Amino acid sequence: MRSSATLPVIVLCAAALCFVNGGGPSPAAGVAASHRLSAESPAASSKTAPFGKYAPQILFDDFSYSGRREMARHGWIVRTAAGWPGVPGATWWPEGVTFLDDAARGRAGRILRMTSSTDGTGEHTKQTQICHQRKYFEGTYAARVRFTDEPLQGPGGDQLVESFYTISPLKAPMDADYSELDFEYLPNGGWGVAGPTLYETTWETFSPEPNWKKDNVFDMTKGTRAGWHTLVTQVAGGKVRYFVDGKQQAEHGDRFYPESLMSINFNLWFIKDGAAKVQGARSYNEDIDWVFFEAKAALTPDEVESRVAALRRQSVKFRDTVPAPSPALDSPCNF
Repeated sequence: MRSSATLPVIVLCAAALCFVNGGGPSPAAGVAASHRLSAESPAASSKTAPFGKYAPQILFDDFSYSGRREMARHGWIVRTAAGWPGVPGATWWPEGVTFLDDAARGRAGRILRMTSSTDGTGEHTKQTQICHQRKYFEGTYAARVRFTDEPLQGPGGDQLVESFYTISPLKAPMDADYSELDFEYLPNGGWGVAGPTLYETTWETFSPEPNWKKDNVFDMTKGTRAGWHTLVTQVAGGKVRYFVDGKQQAEHGDRFYPESLMSINFNLWFIKDGAAKVQGARSYNEDIDWVFFEAKAALTPDEVESRVAALRRQSVKFRDTVPAPSPALDSPCNF
């Protein structure tokens, strides 16, 4: 990470924020920050007003694309910019994003696959990330993803992160307007924890290295999560709730509740100093079936599944009715 003296605006990182000399999140919180809306937030009334009747504002994508160019026309960015998180010197490669036929649905749909690879060196490490426009705030976020424990090819054992998350820029160390909500699966452990672990982490703010401080809260569950899972994050009424396959995993609030508009992101990257002590190249994947967001609605996991099923019955492949702020916010995909 860069020193605070030269800190640029930092955006679109999943768990780069979890680095403490290559480590990860810890239960101890850092410096407290005030809870307030930023200039890039929706109107203050959206923080306090109860959810009521409104024209539905949704994002739905089932990734039925023929290629990355088609996906880009729907607002997605495939990362190519160098930098954290992950192994120093690694490449963020667009070729790691591909589309496969969904065997469970036949010709009815496709899935997006992120593939990342390494031989244990930064020079030969390739990581993968996709990002959507920064315009999302309160409501319900959901995705159906397939986590994997074993490599697609080669020997295994590398510490890596498979994620679904939302994030806003860090404009300065300990920025009070910063927001980040993470699902992160570590199939081979990491951050001081052994074995497969799923984290749900909500961030108030942080200061990057060399003056590392963090203010976050997280829950984690041990055990393999290999296979398909529906991940749901509710952001409503001052609470952030995380669900996996219909079961609540965590609830966070207070100063950790987001203040700023966020982007929706997925990435697959290797933890610094977490390479397996093996020889040869190996690759890993994370698959995405669909992503969904509905603004100003705290949907249950069953309600999310019902909405997605209804969209698919109508043969909707993509729908985005979530308005962007005017002027639109920058949405780089570079950290």
